[in-house]
Amino acid sequence: MLKVGDCVIFSPDGTRGIILEIADSVYHIVWEDHFVSWEKGELLEKSSE
Repeated sequence: MLKVGDCVIFSPDGTRGIILEIADSVYHIVWEDHFVSWEKGELLEKSSE
């Protein structure tokens, strides 16, 4: 289960980010390039780093 503050990887392209907020089944993420977006949970993997 993902939670606020977790480091995640966007499965389609390997971009890393941090979860800022969770609403229903979507996650508000700030990415390593400082872009911010809402993404579906099935596209995210928890980073081991």
